Amino acid sequence: MLDSVIDVSQILIADIVLSGDNALTIGMAAAAVPEASRKKVIFIGLMVAAILRILFALIASYLISVPGLLLLGGLILFWVCWKFYQDIQAFSSTDNEKADVKESVSDKGIKAALITIIIADVSMSLDNVLAVTAIARDNTFLLMFGIGFSILLMAVFATAIVKLLTKFKWLSYLGLVFLIYLSATMTLDGWKQVYPFLTI
Repeated sequence: MLDSVIDVSQILIADIVLSGDNALTIGMAAAAVPEASRKKVIFIGLMVAAILRILFALIASYLISVPGLLLLGGLILFWVCWKFYQDIQAFSSTDNEKADVKESVSDKGIKAALITIIIADVSMSLDNVLAVTAIARDNTFLLMFGIGFSILLMAVFATAIVKLLTKFKWLSYLGLVFLIYLSATMTLDGWKQVYPFLTI
């Protein structure tokens, strides 16, 4: 009984941290597109993340044994950080420039935001599923609970994050710093996983 409570607690913490990251990614990208398109961008981002989590969960026992996946995911997230930095710079212009930016970003900006979200979803969904699988082990119920709870968290957090980022622009830079930290942590963990194979 105590072991189950500990496992559930660990999964909840992992989901809050990792799904929060994914919601942050979706929220930051959605905040950089015209307001009329934000709900669409958030919905697509959440659907892609949910589908990827389910697919990864189905092959989780295999994924967790593959060395190098975390390293690849971390490197992909660094690319996502760079794209976010460019988006933040574009939308931190003067009030006179903002109208022109919003006008030109409508189609191209939405596509760019969706591409960034989907790439980040792949990396972060993989990270989330690997973490939950490591905790749940052979317990299918715990695995499904962890994946379901992570999807619920993303749905709740993403919309709230968009509202905050559009109201307080400086939070975008804070979010970027956090994503860089996550990328570095993920890359380091992935390198530790791969290093023994390189020294054989």
